[in-house]
Amino acid sequence: MKKLILAVSVIALCFTSCKNEPKEPMEADNSVAMDSIVTEEVETPEIPMDSVAMQKAWEAYMTPSESHKMLAAEEGKWNNEMTFWMGAGGEPTKATSTAETKMILGGRYQETNYKGDVMGMPFEGRATTAYDNATKEVISTWIDNMGTGMMVMRGTYDEGTKSITSTGTMVDPMTGKERKVREIYTIVDENTRKMEMFETVDGSEEYKSMEIVMKRG
Repeated sequence: MKKLILAVSVIALCFTSCKNEPKEPMEADNSVAMDSIVTEEVETPEIPMDSVAMQKAWEAYMTPSESHKMLAAEEGKWNNEMTFWMGAGGEPTKATSTAETKMILGGRYQETNYKGDVMGMPFEGRATTAYDNATKEVISTWIDNMGTGMMVMRGTYDEGTKSITSTGTMVDPMTGKERKVREIYTIVDENTRKMEMFETVDGSEEYKSMEIVMKRG
């Protein structure tokens, strides 16, 4: 992998060098009238990239960190008790599902696949979670068979509360407009997790729309 990064760095340096090669002087064209002046745009020399610094930066970016070990601790099968609220003050609806979590791409990303039955319909969903070493953010995506969109969330981990708080948007299928969503994922204990989802509709007050209590199977 180090050879690959170094190769990328060398290509980038070659590209920069090529761009900075001096141009051949233009030959005089006697057919051009003296009052017609042609000016040549002068390019500002670019600073050559430091291949060693680039290699170190990419190595740091691609190497799984302590935060990735925390994601790996989620691996396994989970039994989920799900509760939904259709609006503020609405009656709760219960459902169950199972989930299997595993690390992929050399321990760099977490993938979780959900299956269950929601409102009498077969339910499948997939979540991917990343910890970006550069931005220090937890980034997650969500897709399922009850829609055609993708939800993207960004957040940070709080060691004090053992939780990740993320924010993002989702599309309201009734209006086609985005609505704000907030998620709190809490590590209750070694074999228990809780996910809470909150939504804000048309600038109104935020309400709790979903809660999932996960027990490792």
